[in-house]
Amino acid sequence: MNTDWLGLADRIAVVTGAAGGMGRAIATSFVEAGAAVALLDRDRDGLLALEQQLTLAGGRVAAIACDTGSEASIADAARASADKLGPADILVNNAGILRAGPLASLPLEEWNTLLAVNLTGYLLCAQAFRPQMLGRGGALVHIASIAASNPQPRSGGYSPSKAAVAMLSRQLALEWGPDGIRSNVVSPGLIRTPMSESFYQAPGVKERREAILPLRRIGAPQDIADAVIYLASARAAYITGGEILVDGGLDQAVMELTPRPGY
Repeated sequence: MNTDWLGLADRIAVVTGAAGGMGRAIATSFVEAGAAVALLDRDRDGLLALEQQLTLAGGRVAAIACDTGSEASIADAARASADKLGPADILVNNAGILRAGPLASLPLEEWNTLLAVNLTGYLLCAQAFRPQMLGRGGALVHIASIAASNPQPRSGGYSPSKAAVAMLSRQLALEWGPDGIRSNVVSPGLIRTPMSESFYQAPGVKERREAILPLRRIGAPQDIADAVIYLASARAAYITGGEILVDGGLDQAVMELTPRPGY
């Protein structure tokens, strides 16, 4: 019997934004699948707490403070990850920020700050960890969003950044495929995380959102982690340049939400 169906035992994964809601679920799922995990985030306290939790659960992990908006910080993290755990087999680009605001008045500084983390940081992380994957095969999984294909108004540069992530992944798949490195995207829909929790504290928001979802529930971080683990695993060895939309059917509901007299 194959007890390592995913083929992740003894693989080394790097997860950015590991201290956040989706990052924690992704890192925990890798540990449960037998992988070692480098935990990258700007939140040092959150990283140390997660490192302790996963270590107590029997995981082999390393907490590494990293600002993915900084090329120097990413380079340092790549070296530290290799020193502590060994060369990476998997990179999950999950770190992200939101700087809300209408485009008409969005300050350039806000736009640049968001793109530095949500897009440029993804490329820099891929570049930094690529040498460790050469000759070993490798898997990149990037967290985009349903907002990549459905514009999210008054969210500043968030939708453009996520649309660019989807194309970045496809280009990486094309250019790095001959080197044995795969690149895929997971695009979450409505997922309840610490970053979005303030929305759900507003009266009626949870119920109104659930009502428009075909599956009638808000997604959880584990829903995203399950898709990430699959794309990073040996079960997805012939998938590259792809995207998994994890949205409870929201993307299919637009015509249901469109008023039609007589229906």
